[in-house]
Amino acid sequence: MSALLDTDARIGTAPGAIAATSIWKRFRADRQRAYFQDEVARLADRMRGRTTSRGWTWALRDISFAAKPGESIGLIGPNGSGKTTLLKILTRVMYPTAGRVEMHGRVGALIAVNAGIHPNLTGRENVMLTGTLMGLSRRDVAARFDDIIDFAGLGHAIDRLAKFYSVGMLTRLGFGVAAFLEPDVLLVDEVLAVGDASFQQRCLDRMREVLHQGTTLVFVSHDLASVEATCARVVWLHHGETVAEGPGREVVKAYRESVEKGSVLDRRIDGRIAVENVTIAGGDGGLVQNEGPVEFELTLTSEDAHRMWLYLGITEGTASPIVVVSPGHEIPVEPGRNVVRCRVEHLPLPRGRYFLWLGAYQGSTTGPELIGWQSAAPFEVYGPELDAAPIAVVRLSPVQVTSDWSHEH
Repeated sequence: MSALLDTDARIGTAPGAIAATSIWKRFRADRQRAYFQDEVARLADRMRGRTTSRGWTWALRDISFAAKPGESIGLIGPNGSGKTTLLKILTRVMYPTAGRVEMHGRVGALIAVNAGIHPNLTGRENVMLTGTLMGLSRRDVAARFDDIIDFAGLGHAIDRLAKFYSVGMLTRLGFGVAAFLEPDVLLVDEVLAVGDASFQQRCLDRMREVLHQGTTLVFVSHDLASVEATCARVVWLHHGETVAEGPGREVVKAYRESVEKGSVLDRRIDGRIAVENVTIAGGDGGLVQNEGPVEFELTLTSEDAHRMWLYLGITEGTASPIVVVSPGHEIPVEPGRNVVRCRVEHLPLPRGRYFLWLGAYQGSTTGPELIGWQSAAPFEVYGPELDAAPIAVVRLSPVQVTSDWSHEH
């Protein structure tokens, strides 16, 4: 009890305050499966004296965090780590098996694409209904109505039934309603991924605006760059447990390293052309320096001759590159062992840990795939560290750099 009182004293009871203390949540497997073969197997087990396990699965284990009004918290982790379950508990869609949640003020939530949107109501009626459920008067909703419609871009379809909306239209309407009705707490799950790049950037801009207005944000996303750019604090969940909690950049960096640890090239990358080895070094064979040269050396083996277009990308962990290296010409690959070197004179990356990704195609970028796009090796860049301030703009497209290539057989 004393821990709960300490948490309440720390965050206060002002609108937007959140306190989740020792949250546990479990689910039980289906009590009875309807498939005949399963019943036969269960009967056979009973005849042999065996019992069928119908145990419980813990989705959350002792999760605690708190947020003051106006704070931004990101939830990251692999699929199945409990992020969405935690958001549903915060919105009281479900309740914890044990623990306590205190949340003050109006809550705007976008956990699913069509969350809170009734398919048999028009877009206009859905906006009015959601605002009423949040405790706003019709006059207050009407005052924000034009902003919601402009953001969603649904002026042509606002009086159409929501069941005829596309997934993108539902997402734009749902986010507009959740963000523009000025909630004290805004909960956003991984739903922005269905939108295009322009819409994602508008959503991120809007989330920053509501943060400046004092709204508390809890943001779930697999887009680590967006989380890092938006959230001051991040909670990393894995198998329902808290792995780390702290400043956004530090926790995201640790998570990236964990996710990509298994992607290191410790075996052949097989395709029509196999990658046997990858070496990454600075221009003089030493450490890779910020703003300095870097050389990539790839050892390839092939059973046949190919005319190959090889693409290299540098990422922060995911498959989306922040730097793309294009050869600009075909590279001949002969049967047997081949060594391909690529040198970039100016590496425009700050200090940090990065990953080299590669892919190769026959004859042109639209030709048959020779090596599938995948992670090849990690490497460190040494130099000055980034400013501690949050990144203001999320990178939505890669940087393309020039390079010199050579080949030997």
